[in-house]
Amino acid sequence: MESIPATERPMAPATRVAVGLGRLVVALAVPVIAFIVLWQGFLFLRDSDAPKIVIAVVAVTWGVGGVALLYVSFNYLIERLPAGIGARVLPFLFVGPALALLTWFLVLPTIRTFWISLFSADSSQFVGLDNYIKVFTTPSTLEVFRNNLLWMIVGTTGVVVFGLLIAVLADRSRFEAGAKSIIFMPMAISFVGAGIIWNFMYEVRDAGQPQIGLLNAFWAALGGEPQAWTALIQPWNNFFLIFIMIWLQTGFAMVLFSAAIKGIPAELIEAARIDGASERQIFANVTIPQIKGTIVTVITTTVILTLKVFDIVIVMTGGQFGTGVIAYEFYRQYFTARNFGVGSALAIVLLVAVIPVMVYNLRRFRGQEGFK
Repeated sequence: MESIPATERPMAPATRVAVGLGRLVVALAVPVIAFIVLWQGFLFLRDSDAPKIVIAVVAVTWGVGGVALLYVSFNYLIERLPAGIGARVLPFLFVGPALALLTWFLVLPTIRTFWISLFSADSSQFVGLDNYIKVFTTPSTLEVFRNNLLWMIVGTTGVVVFGLLIAVLADRSRFEAGAKSIIFMPMAISFVGAGIIWNFMYEVRDAGQPQIGLLNAFWAALGGEPQAWTALIQPWNNFFLIFIMIWLQTGFAMVLFSAAIKGIPAELIEAARIDGASERQIFANVTIPQIKGTIVTVITTTVILTLKVFDIVIVMTGGQFGTGVIAYEFYRQYFTARNFGVGSALAIVLLVAVIPVMVYNLRRFRGQEGFK
């Protein structure tokens, strides 16, 4: 008889269990070691006094290489588990870290913020919903809500109207690429940078002195008195701040609208022209319905942006002269006035205001092809 090789002989049950447990322990050790390595890298970045160039290299290597190391180690673990167990564990191992990060950096801070909002200014006494009642009854916070509503309506309308208008006009121009590049250029500027730029644009000096602010230079040339555009002419000063956001976001809206317009079948436009429709009728009855989804996307994105606006206000006016918004008022109450209860309540109000728009967006995406 032929002898059966040792590698092909069936193992005893006890041996098979021992081998399986050994493989599982080795497989589990790989991600544990990977985590320890990543943790040590974090401690080095946090506490090291090494030269900045060394820290930068370690940060890049640790960040990019750490993700790859986790992926490889988890994959190693999955490959060594029994097929049935591996298929069940796979989603948790690869989605688990992301969920853990979301829980640690988003869910838990939100719960903690809500809990703090139920206490007094110094968190020493439980006051229930008193902070929320104060938020919705204090004149200063009601002014903040009014300003945010103004940002949401005027800012969103301005971004959509100007973005759509420029997209339509640019698509018919010989200088389409150059025009779109110029309009899109402000998107490369941060909100803080834009605030600094427009501070110079709105700069005001006493009458009779040279006006270095562009707007006041024109106004003075026309015979008008120099104006503190963002300070003294309340509540119109809010519109001068909102215009900065429109200037920044119009390029974003233009790009999306332009891509949507180019995606409209040419046969529809041609059929409308054959039927005798004017360009205005084509725009209203063909173009707008065809790009309705893109318009909704731009509107919801801009609404979320206006609800969270902070940078422009703090750079331009510091929330003074009736220009405060929810995000700035939260910052002022929590970090300046040290009123943790009201500050946390404002943060929760802002979160609740943003959530419906986000949910609506997610439902729209799920309803589209590819998200079903």
